[in-house]
Amino acid sequence: MMLHDSYARFTPYELAFPNLDRLEELILGVEEEAKNQGVDLSDLNTFFAMGHVDAFVREIQGPDALPETIYQYVTLVFHAVHFNQAGCPIYLLSENVARDLLENHRGGQPTPLECSGYIQLPQHLLWMSGADPGPPESIDGIFWVLSNRGTLHSLLIAGLRPDRPGFVIVPVPEAPISEASDWVKAAVRDGIDDFSSQLPGGELDQLHALETSGEVLKLLARFFAYVSSVPGTVEMVSPNTSDQADPVPCALPFFRVTQNA
Repeated sequence: MMLHDSYARFTPYELAFPNLDRLEELILGVEEEAKNQGVDLSDLNTFFAMGHVDAFVREIQGPDALPETIYQYVTLVFHAVHFNQAGCPIYLLSENVARDLLENHRGGQPTPLECSGYIQLPQHLLWMSGADPGPPESIDGIFWVLSNRGTLHSLLIAGLRPDRPGFVIVPVPEAPISEASDWVKAAVRDGIDDFSSQLPGGELDQLHALETSGEVLKLLARFFAYVSSVPGTVEMVSPNTSDQADPVPCALPFFRVTQNA
C-alpha cells in the first residue's frame, strides 16, 4: 500500500468549509455573543449552546438532521473555529516520525504547541474500524483544542476518499492536559499492543490503527513531547500548487515534522 507524506493533503477543514467568508462571519458572531454573555468560547459545552452556532449548523444540516449528526458537526465547527483563530496550523508528520511516535517515547513535556491545530498523518499508515459492516477507514489526522481551563478537546478525522463526499468524524472525550505526561506511556488496549492493526495484510506494510480514545490521546501527547524535546524537527513549508498532484494538495502553508538528522 502506497503511503504518502511528501506534502500536506487537502484537509477536512478545506473540504467542510469551502466558503471561508461564511465561517469568518460565524466567528465574528460567536465572538460578539461570547463577549456579551461573558462566556468562554474554548469550552465545548458553552459553544454548543450559542445561538450563532445553532443557526449556522441548522442552516447546513437541515431541520431533519439526527441528533448524533448535529453533535458531530457542531464538534467539527468548534474545532474549525479555533483552528481558524489560531492561524490554521497544520503539522504533517513524516512516515519516520509517525512510526517513531507509535513505537517509542522520547521524553519531553507534552505541552501543545498552539491552543489549536491539526496533525496530518502519513496517508494510509493508520486505520480505524469502519461502521459495521463497512470497511476499515484510513485516518487522515487529529484536530485539537486546548481550553482556557486546561482541557484538551480532540477530534479524529478519517475516511477522506475521492469516491465519496464528506468524511468520518470521531469526537474524543475531553481530558485534562495536566495528565498528558501519563498518556505517553499508558497501556490502553487490553491484551493487545496499542496502535496494532488487525487489517488483513497490514503486517506487510507495517500498518497501525487507532481504535480507542486513549490511543488518540497517547499519540497526541507523544507528538507534543516530541516537538518540544527534539529541536530542529519542525519546518514551515509553502503549499504544493501543482494542478496535477495526486493526492490533491492542501492550499495552506504547513509545518513538516521530520527526524533531525
